[in-house]
Amino acid sequence: MQPVYAYALHLLASLVLLAVFVGVYTRITPFREFALIRQGNMAAALSLAGSVFGLCFTLSASIQHNDTFPMFLLWSVGAMLVQVLVYAALTRMLPDMDAAIESNNIGMGALMGTMSSAVGALNAACLS
Repeated sequence: MQPVYAYALHLLASLVLLAVFVGVYTRITPFREFALIRQGNMAAALSLAGSVFGLCFTLSASIQHNDTFPMFLLWSVGAMLVQVLVYAALTRMLPDMDAAIESNNIGMGALMGTMSSAVGALNAACLS
């Protein structure tokens, strides 16, 4: 029964952490991602999807490489922080990023999503 319990605990915790991250991330950005996505804004969808993938890469690596649940949680919170920092850094380097995403500039949304995913993959690799 222990493996089933560990599986359920990690899966449930990961889903809660993902929901918390999406809630926090969509509140720190100056635009409303879900409203934009409902309107067909592909740039907002790509940007948000990249940050979600970036987080999930590290959540996955944390589950695989940490022996204790508290360490998994610690690295998961760190992964959230890294994704927020990626957003902050990119919007600082490209001051028009937020406006570009709001106006559905797919290239800028793809850049944000790609950089978030790439940094998430690097962050995940650092756990191995």
